[in-house]
Amino acid sequence: MSEIPFQDKRGFFILPQKYEGGGYYTYGTPGRGQGQYAHSRMITMLLSVANQWSQFDVRKFGVGNISLADGTEFKPHRSHQNGLQVDVRGLRKDGRETPCSIFDGQYDRAATALFISLFQRHPFVHRILFNDTTIVGVRPARGHNDHFHVELTKGGQ
Repeated sequence: MSEIPFQDKRGFFILPQKYEGGGYYTYGTPGRGQGQYAHSRMITMLLSVANQWSQFDVRKFGVGNISLADGTEFKPHRSHQNGLQVDVRGLRKDGRETPCSIFDGQYDRAATALFISLFQRHPFVHRILFNDTTIVGVRPARGHNDHFHVELTKGGQ
């Protein structure tokens, strides 16, 4: 098994994969964090939301694709190159760490709405794309029934 560099040429680090502070688990392709190189603003925001979420609920949320090393094109995404976008799973009623569509009976709309509000309150967050438009402040986007997309402001490096 080849070693995956924990930092890329941009100075971005892989999001911690076995976060012991609670709050989140990781998923995505490619695996082992290879699609989770994150700008420092992204890591700060995710750890902040994870900490806040763990005060509300014992269920962990899924953090998926962020960016590939060195900003390489990340198909099929049109974004996810600058470490400032992340895909996050909505919450399941049963707490399993697997995907769940907004049309699935296990989808927990109320908890997901509360969870998304934590992102919306964070000063780095620019917009959230998600197809559950009953949640205030999200915008629909093709392919976003089983996860939402959080985009951060570019701000300073």
